[in-house]
Amino acid sequence: MAFPVLSTYRLQLRGPQSGFAFTFADAEELVDYLDELGISHLYLSPIMTAVHGSAHGYDVVDPTIVSPELGGAQGLARLSATARERGLGLIVDVVPNHMGIDKPEQNPWWWDVLRHGRSSQYARFFDIDWQLDSDADQGRIVLPVLGSDDDIADLTVDGDVLRLGDLAFPIAPGTGGRSGPDVHDRQHYRLVGWRSGACGYRRFFSITSLAGLRQDDRRVFDAWHAEVARWFADGLVDGVRIDHPDGLSDPAGYLEWLRELTGPDAWIVIEKILAVDEALEPTLPVAGTTGYDVLREVGGLFVDPTGAPALTALFESAGVDYQAMPALLTELKTVAATDTLASELARLRRCITAASGADHPLLGDAVAHLLSHIPVYRSDYRGLTATLPTALAQTEAEAPELGPPLQLIAAAVATDRESAVRLQQLCGAVTAKATEDCLFYRDARLVSLNEVGGDPQRFGVGAAEFHHRAAARARLWPQTMTTLTTHDTKRGEDVRARIGVLSQVPSLWTEFVARWETTTPSPDPATGLFLWQNIFGVWPVDGKVTTELRDRLHAYTEKAIREAALHTSWHEPNPEFEAAVHRWLDNVLDGPAAAELTSLVNQLRAHIENDALGQKLLALTVPGIPDVYQGTELWDDSLVDPDNRRLVDYSARRAELKTRNHPKIRVVHAALRLRRSRPDPFLHGGYQPVIASGAASDHVVAFRRGDDVLVAVSRWTVRLQDTGWADTVIPLPDGSWTDTLSGRTHTGVTAVAELFAELPVALLERSDG
Repeated sequence: MAFPVLSTYRLQLRGPQSGFAFTFADAEELVDYLDELGISHLYLSPIMTAVHGSAHGYDVVDPTIVSPELGGAQGLARLSATARERGLGLIVDVVPNHMGIDKPEQNPWWWDVLRHGRSSQYARFFDIDWQLDSDADQGRIVLPVLGSDDDIADLTVDGDVLRLGDLAFPIAPGTGGRSGPDVHDRQHYRLVGWRSGACGYRRFFSITSLAGLRQDDRRVFDAWHAEVARWFADGLVDGVRIDHPDGLSDPAGYLEWLRELTGPDAWIVIEKILAVDEALEPTLPVAGTTGYDVLREVGGLFVDPTGAPALTALFESAGVDYQAMPALLTELKTVAATDTLASELARLRRCITAASGADHPLLGDAVAHLLSHIPVYRSDYRGLTATLPTALAQTEAEAPELGPPLQLIAAAVATDRESAVRLQQLCGAVTAKATEDCLFYRDARLVSLNEVGGDPQRFGVGAAEFHHRAAARARLWPQTMTTLTTHDTKRGEDVRARIGVLSQVPSLWTEFVARWETTTPSPDPATGLFLWQNIFGVWPVDGKVTTELRDRLHAYTEKAIREAALHTSWHEPNPEFEAAVHRWLDNVLDGPAAAELTSLVNQLRAHIENDALGQKLLALTVPGIPDVYQGTELWDDSLVDPDNRRLVDYSARRAELKTRNHPKIRVVHAALRLRRSRPDPFLHGGYQPVIASGAASDHVVAFRRGDDVLVAVSRWTVRLQDTGWADTVIPLPDGSWTDTLSGRTHTGVTAVAELFAELPVALLERSDG
């Protein structure tokens, strides 16, 4: 029997070889706690067999077996049974777009392809490019895994395996018996240096250790999803989260097959990253997205728009023209297409040439520039049919010389499915690499806006936009996921809330940064502005810089400056610049700026907690199914992965749940328990804004869910320090309303000062029957 999905709690599973374990058995130990917290479903990270020691599970090597490191099929069955005994269900993260190939010997499908080439029964499972331009590569898979091409000389033969250090590759039958280099030349694959830019298969974005799958082939789909089908047939799970469906050849077709496999009642949400002005394709047979759109709306509501001019000026003082950021994104997309994803671009170009019957010297440039004008991850959904022609028009208007090759692209896309599909798949990869993995590490105006699905050019979200989007979601996607933190967010929810408060005190922040840059000048002003905000975002209230915090910040700093790719990068590290930044960070942690950071955090602490609680309550009560990312029922200072996959202290959370003195767990518990006791207003009750009146009315956001629940939160409270709430009131509907957080009962027109007397948020339920 399936349980209705009312809320989820995300758990990041990992085997003991990953550094520390969190397995099915560990999750089973938490079922009683999560039940008491109020969630309805445990939401598990990928559970298929992944690369040995994987810390995340997205590098699946065998989709037919539940990971033995996590506890295997029996462990999953026990967890499901234990959860169901408490009235809870399971949701599982599923990764159909790619498989891990970093250790070929661990992936039986990939190993067989490398051994037998095109004659392998799995050759069509992967999106392999058998026709690279080089004659030496015809019919061979090019694998960019070597430090340099010269490493071929060091290959050795070990039985039926070729070895180079820790690397192992199969030898095709009848091709052994010679030296390593000679045997290599007779294989169905060719090993090359990773800097060559050549790659013989579609990757997940630009990650060579993840090979794309062809789920549009029914045989591939059935083989890959046999275990998923068993979960539903045996009643083990109630739904799935689908990782990055935009990377598939046909996302809509894939989801139709998935719906047939799981049945009509399964809860399916997809990791579809929507642009700010993009609507989810209404014909998809899913409950909605994984919530990045809602994350932007909820977090943006607490960003004070009056802070934009000063924070823009501060960023521009570092020599940045902020008005040029859209042009920079266009440039970054072009670079991503022509450099980072050059092998995918070359393959697409060959498809276009073959389909159109012609070539053009500017064809590659035309594709790259065209993709830079597509504002979404993928434009071939039915509701986006105007996107590609608009991008073609914009590209030709800006670069008339690209008109002829653009015609070839249009002709190929119109007549050749492969060209059309590869254009869309490359578009998503280009968008991700340029935006999330680069621009979001360069834009230092207000870094809490630099989030997956966000647009830092838009300085927050107004109440009118927030209400309208929520009401539309209640009508169209009432069971979509809502969230504030995921394993992919650039910062945890409380870190974003803290940084967002800087929009309320831009002058104060500017003063502090100016002083810090005088006493502890950063090696690069723009990089410094970016890092100052993140350091502030995680700075401990007590000012104690532990070894763990120091290590975490150094790890984050390295990732941030390499992703930004301004002075250093993953492919071309700049040791001098990186060393200078790390020295600077130590000087910040140990120098005069440290005491001032502690002072500033405590000066703004009440406002920080105000916004953190406000966004948490909204995420738990707006239309949709809320997810609580592991550990975020208490304050959480996580940065980007792998920082957000650290071990969670559940003993502390159990203790706090018992007393409910901690304000955040108090809000989480109250909202989840109310959803459980009154599911109808949240699942079917619609959404109606409630408008406050009075001098500080703009600092209140309130709404009703159905007839029995009313939510109110406060925002921009720095501006209220001198005036208070004054005459601000909120009109409650007829009847008595009890705040589940404070226990107080209110009726009629209620003073906001009274409503927020104990906490800066209120969760009211009708108490008069």
